[in-house]
Amino acid sequence: MTVIPAIDIIGGECVRLSKGDYEAKKSYFRDPLEVAKRFEDAGLTRLHLVDLDGARSGEIKNLKTLERIAGSTGLTVDFGGGVKTTASLNAALCAGAAFVTCGSIAVRDPETVLLWLEEHPGCLILGADCRNGFVSTSGWMEDSALEVTSFIKGWREKGFDTCISTDISKDGMLMGPSFALYDAIAECVPEMKVIASGGITTTEDLKKLALSGLYGAIVGKAYYEGHITLKEMKEAECLQRG
Repeated sequence: MTVIPAIDIIGGECVRLSKGDYEAKKSYFRDPLEVAKRFEDAGLTRLHLVDLDGARSGEIKNLKTLERIAGSTGLTVDFGGGVKTTASLNAALCAGAAFVTCGSIAVRDPETVLLWLEEHPGCLILGADCRNGFVSTSGWMEDSALEVTSFIKGWREKGFDTCISTDISKDGMLMGPSFALYDAIAECVPEMKVIASGGITTTEDLKKLALSGLYGAIVGKAYYEGHITLKEMKEAECLQRG
């Protein structure tokens, strides 16, 4: 399992939210590049970078941050937030993103996403974040009528092979991830490579996710609040399902 540290950006700073609430923002570092270098120095190879300003506004706002991190580290960056047009997708890829997460646009403009899958094979990740089992969009400010496992299954059949899924009720709460959600996705779409996100709090959470066969796990607030160390994150990557 790949352990993927997260950096969420508002106003150029590294922050974390609770349940996606922008009013519950906590700032940790003024310079996200400093944090990214810490991850790289610890031997981690991936980074989940989210432009929260972009997710809320509908257009990328922190492209310079992506450029700085991608240009100054060897981290493989997956980027999301505000990617709603072909121009913004191309901008993110040109700025150094190895992968771009398609969340809201996969709900609202599936025809465009189908074109992107053809034009950029292997570069897109499906964003399937949910509240009460239904997909949420627009920086988690809006809920859809799409049941999350059916949504993932439909897009797997259209070409996505990897998805990031967050149970919003767990995100930033440091109470453990939604194991039930990932079990349900594995049962419905066993061939999808699933990256768990939201609520991961302890090394035991990482161990359980790894042993259940998850492709990846994103660690955010648990690192920033000192619950999981960089060393423990790296060690968790060695765990495999028996």
